Amino acid sequence: MKLAGRVALVTGGGQRLGRAFAAALAARGMALGIHYNRSGDGARSLRDEIRAGGGTAECFAADLTDAEAARALPARVADSLGGLDVLVNSAAVMHRIRFEETSIADYDAIMGLNLRSLFFTSQGAVPLLRARGGRIVNIADLGGLEPWPSYAVHSLSKAGVVMLTRVLARALAPEVTVNAIAPGTVLVPDSYDPAQRERLARDTPLRRLGTPEDAVAALLYLLEGGDFVTGEVMVVDGGRILR
Repeated sequence: MKLAGRVALVTGGGQRLGRAFAAALAARGMALGIHYNRSGDGARSLRDEIRAGGGTAECFAADLTDAEAARALPARVADSLGGLDVLVNSAAVMHRIRFEETSIADYDAIMGLNLRSLFFTSQGAVPLLRARGGRIVNIADLGGLEPWPSYAVHSLSKAGVVMLTRVLARALAPEVTVNAIAPGTVLVPDSYDPAQRERLARDTPLRRLGTPEDAVAALLYLLEGGDFVTGEVMVVDGGRILR
């Protein structure tokens, strides 16, 4: 897919990896729909940066734990920007809550954003993407591929993202490709001190932490070079899953 002149929606585009994805797509000449819920300042500052560089970007607020709001979001973007070619489902939370300590409210909140919102945002995007031979890229992570008892619901939700990716790849072929990226330590929490960062790097076979650019490179491959790839999960973790 040639990205210049096309339209992308990045959920959670105001912060962390979502912001890196949105900025990279704008640099490729795409018009950006930047979704946010609580990260409005970050979304608006990115929009202003894109516009200052001559690009096109709009911000779209939505609480994606509301299934109707999630389903309606792609059409809002298409109405504003003239269509939709790419959906990057990046919005998520990651809370350290052990299985025994998980409340019903914790479970519903995490699953609602990390999995259910992807289902309904994708559902809303399907007619738009089918009309233009589009792409969906879901953001999973290693917690969806290996069990993390200290992040029990997060791990469960991301495993659901992996299976949703495969289900949608079958359901939407041949018009739409659907893939996922499972990042490892490409953007560790800001609260991690140097000792924690060093431990993570030491436990990674490539002996370093990654960067957001590593995840961005996977996204650009799936969009620009992955015409014959669908239903796959690209692990970007420096080999951590091999431990």
